[in-house]
Amino acid sequence: MTAIRKITVHVPEDLLKKAQKETGEGVTETIRQGLTLVSARSAYSRLRRLRGSVHLTIDIDDLRKDRK
Repeated sequence: MTAIRKITVHVPEDLLKKAQKETGEGVTETIRQGLTLVSARSAYSRLRRLRGSVHLTIDIDDLRKDRK
């Protein structure tokens, strides 16, 4: 298990309420999800930069044969 830190943060009440409404979770889980999204942002940026640089030769009909 990773180490856990207890922190105090000051956030606008309306922003927190909106975020909690979206997550359907409490304060702690909402903040965790937000931090996870922020930390993943660089990975998403790297993936976007790769867009169009990977060339695939896939036959859609061959892929569909696996479903039968």
